[in-house]
Amino acid sequence: MKQAQEIRKAYLKYFKKQGHSVIPRASLVPQNDPTTLFTGSGMQPLIEYLLGKDHPEGSRLADSQTCLRAEDIEEVGDNRHTTFFEMLGNWSLGDYFKEEQLPWFWDFLINEVSLDPQKIYVTCFSGDKDLDLPKDEESVNIWKKLFKDVDIDAKVVDLSQGNDAETKGMQDGRIFYYDSKKNWWSRAGVPKNMPAGEPGGPDSEVFYLFDSVDHDKSYGEHCHPNCDCGRFLEIGNSVFMEYIRTKDGKFEYLPKKNVDFGGGLERIAAAANDDPDVFKISLMWPVVQKLEEISGMKYQDHVQSMRVITDHLRAATFLGVDGVSPSNHQQGYVMRRLLRRAIRYAFNLDLDFNVCEQVVDVIIDVYKDDFKEVAEQAETVKELMIKEEKVFRQTLRQGVKMFDKQVGEKLTGAAIFKLYDTYGFPMELSIEEADNRSIAVADDWQNEFDDLMQQQKDRSRTATKGQFKGGLGGESDQHKKLHTATHLLYASLRKVLGNHVIQRGSNITEERLRFDFNHPQKMTDQEKTEVEKLVNEQISKGLAVSFQEFPTDDALKKGALGQFGDRYGDKVKVYSMGEGQDQYSFEICGGPHVDNTSELSKDSKKFKIIKEQSSSAGVRRIKAVLK
Repeated sequence: MKQAQEIRKAYLKYFKKQGHSVIPRASLVPQNDPTTLFTGSGMQPLIEYLLGKDHPEGSRLADSQTCLRAEDIEEVGDNRHTTFFEMLGNWSLGDYFKEEQLPWFWDFLINEVSLDPQKIYVTCFSGDKDLDLPKDEESVNIWKKLFKDVDIDAKVVDLSQGNDAETKGMQDGRIFYYDSKKNWWSRAGVPKNMPAGEPGGPDSEVFYLFDSVDHDKSYGEHCHPNCDCGRFLEIGNSVFMEYIRTKDGKFEYLPKKNVDFGGGLERIAAAANDDPDVFKISLMWPVVQKLEEISGMKYQDHVQSMRVITDHLRAATFLGVDGVSPSNHQQGYVMRRLLRRAIRYAFNLDLDFNVCEQVVDVIIDVYKDDFKEVAEQAETVKELMIKEEKVFRQTLRQGVKMFDKQVGEKLTGAAIFKLYDTYGFPMELSIEEADNRSIAVADDWQNEFDDLMQQQKDRSRTATKGQFKGGLGGESDQHKKLHTATHLLYASLRKVLGNHVIQRGSNITEERLRFDFNHPQKMTDQEKTEVEKLVNEQISKGLAVSFQEFPTDDALKKGALGQFGDRYGDKVKVYSMGEGQDQYSFEICGGPHVDNTSELSKDSKKFKIIKEQSSSAGVRRIKAVLK
């Protein structure tokens, strides 16, 4: 078995030999990008450099980027879908191009990974006559030569028209032309959708054939490289970003052409094993073996459950390493859902105790030598996950017990809401529980659930009528000062602790402010001192406090901070402290605030943290005063 860890090291070593700077992975939580929750591809953290900005490490880069795609969560359970994966990447920023990239990747697969060239198939862009984009014959000719060098006469087949792929199939081909839906990359998708000024280009994909897998005709009469039946697995894609769309809708060549390559580490390792089951590679199989050991059950008898647990705990571990804590909002919600789905599936293995405590150690052991941050955060992450499991197991036991009492022959929205609202049983687990028991789910369950949820919110608003927004207990000058200080505190915490810090709540009286935020560990005295220093510096600068109203999407795109769990209307009020380069805080808020931060220092008062403590699992609480 070829170890995936060996493949990763060999890849980075290979491209370093080709003059690439090996850069560290980016966080799973994107920095300065409010449009997406997670880093979902290897190129995502580098998009600004692919669009022209100079990278400090030069024009040739390589890395192994951890990625998470939460939209695949329901797909996990087959032999190739995972929510968490690594992308091996190499980039040319206006440096080399097709004639170097394709032979390098071929050489790596054949001579470093030792794949059988007879099982490798490739695809290229067929062109677009309407937009005057030519066939990528250059890539085809490069591939033909590479195959010829290993005594393979590579026949070229065009599957770009209509349903050619399904009706005609392989036709003894080795190199295949597909249209822009399959072999073109731009942020806007296919070429016709690209706006003026948008770059893009053709790509060339590499597939590995698992000839032990039979074609499933439910995916089409004939198999072909882009078929979804499982015989072919895409293991790498070289994007050649060489065009830009002009104002008149035409395409011109970019002055600097880029290469953006991404290859799935798990998939390449599966190809190296000549086994289509990615869960049998060295990054995941130790976790499966641990599940077999502690459950006394075999993988082949409980494939889906062991795959879900393995994938979800692996994803949750890396989220924890990157500063995410389980919660009911955004990244924290996804982490909580991953953990809870894993624990729910553990019941299928009769594992009703301490799964995280036993399994997370294995995951950490798999990655700690290659990612030092995994070793550094190991105990903190493990503690977070153990706490979440203990809390959820209590909820789960009660929820499953009450499921029998609340649900009859059909699962309704009212039953889902009751289980959620009264017993804390997650909505998606009610759906899954019904599916496991072959209980029908009412077609209108979502509308009924949403109506009941809205009624509950309306009741909550009535109950809190008269209270001020933002956790304020009043609207005196002191309330305004402390509310303004929370904005400065929020921005300062992110500067000192990192951009994973998101507000989880606040409460302000005339005497003190209370601010809750996600962070996996206790703040050090040095960190608290640095936060105090930053807040007081902004107070002494006398920053102007102002607000503007923006459409909500625009505010978020501009980087406005908010609070997890807040739901906004079409427009929001955004408060700024400081202007231009001196802007320190930019936050969605309803007010009220002082007009200038200097008002916080009247009577020689300074901002002072009086207590920092745990509020709940993964959430810290600061109490602070102006004195």
